[in-house]
Amino acid sequence: MELSKTLLLGFIAGITILVGMPIGRLRKPRPGMRVFLNATAVGVLLFLVWDVFSAAWEPIDAALVEHHDHNSGLAPAFGYGALFVGGLAAGLLALVGYERYLSHASSRRPVGPGAMSVHERPQRTARGVATWTASRRLALLIAVGIGLHNFAEGLAIGQSAARNDIGIATMLVIGFALHNATEGFGIVAPLAADSEVDGTGARPSWTFLLAMAAIGGGPTFIGTWVGHGFTSEAMSVLFLTLAAGSIIYVVSQLLGIASRAKRSDLLAYGMLLGLVAGFATDAIVTAAGV
Repeated sequence: MELSKTLLLGFIAGITILVGMPIGRLRKPRPGMRVFLNATAVGVLLFLVWDVFSAAWEPIDAALVEHHDHNSGLAPAFGYGALFVGGLAAGLLALVGYERYLSHASSRRPVGPGAMSVHERPQRTARGVATWTASRRLALLIAVGIGLHNFAEGLAIGQSAARNDIGIATMLVIGFALHNATEGFGIVAPLAADSEVDGTGARPSWTFLLAMAAIGGGPTFIGTWVGHGFTSEAMSVLFLTLAAGSIIYVVSQLLGIASRAKRSDLLAYGMLLGLVAGFATDAIVTAAGV
């Protein structure tokens, strides 16, 4: 398939992330609705963790089968395994460190003239992402994790198109497009609890929502472009596990928010809805035999 048509497929698969973004503009949702939205996002992200791990483990499993059949040694399995563990650790621990950095930076206060002694170092005023609310920073972390996942999905689309597997590429686009529609909701769900300094509800700007959509959905297009040029299972494993680590960290943050609300019923209902939505959309890809 031509590169231009392949890129169109990647664009279609990624653009549907915009479907869920307007939910982030909800004004003053009820506390129960906030818990339910966050719980549904947890369900969607839990499905993505399963989906990512399943895809990332396939090369390792295949290498072990080849070794069992005496067709190869254990080197490929160890190689993919090292990428698996390394990507998972990097995705998880990098976000832990980055979140700590943001929390530390956002707690800094500007120092006035004469307010420090000669032995003190001047503190810098928080800038950029460090000035964002916790809800917006969490939305950014979710978008980053989903973006890594979608890059790997784009690789699959590009590689299928490059092999002229039109049917598989088309089904992948349909399935991933549906996935991205639910992922957009996962990004903006934490924004339902966002508030200004005075405690009033805060509505993110359309510019902010479009930026989050670009971070989460744009890598689908980029991955399609890269995947059309060459095939690399190692790259797929690396980006999938990077995504898994970052999504696991985000899920832990969302569960912490849900636990403070002490509404286990809404948490269960929301997680169930998110999981069902994820597996329902995945059924389309499975139906194609991919």
